[in-house]
Amino acid sequence: MSGRPGLGRPVATSHAEIEEAAFRLFAERGFDATTLDAIAAEVGVGRRTLFRYFESKNDIPWGRFEDTLDGLRSLLESTPSDQPLWVSVHHAVVEFNRFDAAARPAHRLRMRLILTTPTLQAHSVLKYEAWRSVIAEHVAKRLDLGPRDLLPRTVAQVSLALALSAYEQWLAEPDADLTGLIDQAMDQLRDFLGSTPG
Repeated sequence: MSGRPGLGRPVATSHAEIEEAAFRLFAERGFDATTLDAIAAEVGVGRRTLFRYFESKNDIPWGRFEDTLDGLRSLLESTPSDQPLWVSVHHAVVEFNRFDAAARPAHRLRMRLILTTPTLQAHSVLKYEAWRSVIAEHVAKRLDLGPRDLLPRTVAQVSLALALSAYEQWLAEPDADLTGLIDQAMDQLRDFLGSTPG
C-alpha cells in the first residue's frame, strides 16, 4: 500500500479516518506491532501528516480527548448551583460516557485497547490526570477550595476509580449497559459526598 498521496487509499482528512485505519491495524497486528509508518501507508499519507493530527501513536486510541474534556467541563458548568455536589458530578460522569448504540462497538474496542494494553498505561496516566483535573476544578469551585486541595483531589480520584470499575465490568460482560453500570458505580458518591456542604 503506497503512502504517497494520490495512490492507494484517499488522503486522510480527519482524525476519524486515521483512527479507523489505525484501529483496523491494531486489530490485525496488535498495538505494539503496528508502526506509525504502517498507519500512514494505510491511509495514504506521509508519516509527517499523521503528526498534524496526533502527537504520537499512543494518542491515537484516545482520539480527540481534549475536546471530550471540554464537553465534560461544559456538563459540570451547566449544573444548577443549588444541585447537591454529588448529583452534579454523578450526572456529568454518566452523561460524559453516554454513546449512541451505533458508536458502542467502536467505543468498546477503544476502551479495551486503552485498559488492557500495558504499553499504553504510562500514557494513560497523563490522560487520567487531565480528566481528574476537570472534576477537581468543579468540586473546588463549588466548595470554595483550591483544585489541589485534598477534597477536590479525592472526589476526582474516586470518580475516576468508579468509572473505570464500571468500564472493566462492561468489557467483561458484552451485554451489559455501560451507562447503567456507571450510574450504579457513581451512586457510591452519594455516601461519600452526601454530608458535604455545597
